[in-house]
Amino acid sequence: MTDSHPYLDLSEDILAARNDRKPIVALESTIISHGMPYPKNVETALEVEATVRKHGGVPATIAILNGRLKAGLSVEEIEQLGRAGTAITKVSRRDIPFVVARRHHGATTVAATMFIAHKAGIKVFGTGGIGGVHRDAPTTMDISADLPELAQTDVAVVSAGAKSILDLSLTLEYLETHGVPVIGYRTSEFPAFFTRQSGLEVNYRLDSPDAIAAAMRAKWEMGLSGGLLVANPIPEAAALDKKWIDVVIDQAISEAAGRGITGKEITPFLLSRIEHLSKGKSLEANIQLVLNNVVLATKIAKAYQQLLAE
Repeated sequence: MTDSHPYLDLSEDILAARNDRKPIVALESTIISHGMPYPKNVETALEVEATVRKHGGVPATIAILNGRLKAGLSVEEIEQLGRAGTAITKVSRRDIPFVVARRHHGATTVAATMFIAHKAGIKVFGTGGIGGVHRDAPTTMDISADLPELAQTDVAVVSAGAKSILDLSLTLEYLETHGVPVIGYRTSEFPAFFTRQSGLEVNYRLDSPDAIAAAMRAKWEMGLSGGLLVANPIPEAAALDKKWIDVVIDQAISEAAGRGITGKEITPFLLSRIEHLSKGKSLEANIQLVLNNVVLATKIAKAYQQLLAE
């Protein structure tokens, strides 16, 4: 069904959840079309949605279908995205008007998912890892659109830090400069996606969803626009050995440089190569950290909704 926004469609589940003031968790679709092979991508997307429901939330997988911004997809629509895979356009903020105008399909990145979630009135988004400042950024200026989106869009993003293919130190510097608070959930150290440690500190450690929800409300009620990044470490049982995965990542980055791969194609290439070089271990770790993040995102959404009801 169509919401008041002329380009936005909300599913019946999302409309009902908004009317009943139930906690809603936004979910991205790039991980479906560009993050994993079929049918693992569809299985994972449905498992992620089921995990949100199990913990008392309503999942809102976000994408663009036939030029319509969609919050809340059917099983058939998720299957459609998964089967088409990389034939679906990977959509960041800059791409949205062109995909909409041409009435095409689009799989939304963190930035585009945040934008659509905000338009749909959804305040919490659970994902794997955000994009950030690439390691060669001092010469290429390759900085993910996820970062400026966090600086301007009022959505709390729960992730296992930034993808470890990036320059994590520069990523945190960018977020600090643009006023984006980085919250460590039960940790003072910024997680590095596949591993729990990076050697870098977060801005604030908060140990409960209630504390995070209180910070969200205070920030936005004071008129401090922009998002919050909640860094939730990968579960210990799923974490990869840091020295080993760093070697794998370095090899994948070297291969990308040798092939001249840049721009929005580099992240899917690197993740695919890392999966191959790690013999699938990185993919399984990725799935586990996403599930872990959406559990926390659901708890935060519930706590935030309770605060608004007081």
